[in-house]
Amino acid sequence: MAMTPGSDDSMMSEINVTPLVDVMLVLLTVFIVTAPLLMNAVPVTLPKATTDASIPQLKSVRISVTGDGTLYFNDTALSADALNVRLKQAAQNKDISVEIFADERVEYGIVAKVMAATQRAGISKFTFVMLPDASK
Repeated sequence: MAMTPGSDDSMMSEINVTPLVDVMLVLLTVFIVTAPLLMNAVPVTLPKATTDASIPQLKSVRISVTGDGTLYFNDTALSADALNVRLKQAAQNKDISVEIFADERVEYGIVAKVMAATQRAGISKFTFVMLPDASK
């Protein structure tokens, strides 16, 4: 920027944004026009599939632990030793999974023993079942 002998050393700090807006509007128009063309670039006839041939569902057993520590195996109350026996019987089916329903008031140690018994029986697929949080 040229300085004139009588200037007070102030610089112009404004930018003309009109050309910038023009270029951005042109680019936006180009993208709006070309985007639908890119979606259908190659015409493909997709195969039809039915839901009848679905993936076989894993057989699951349900272990419930109540607030007072009572154990249930598919709605049948039993002791910890009987749970070990039932889990070993269930583990003979290789596609078995265990769903653990634990009361929120139950001690962690009891739930940890149920998890350990499940793993000792040779069942590696187990999940904890919880209700979704309605407050969110």
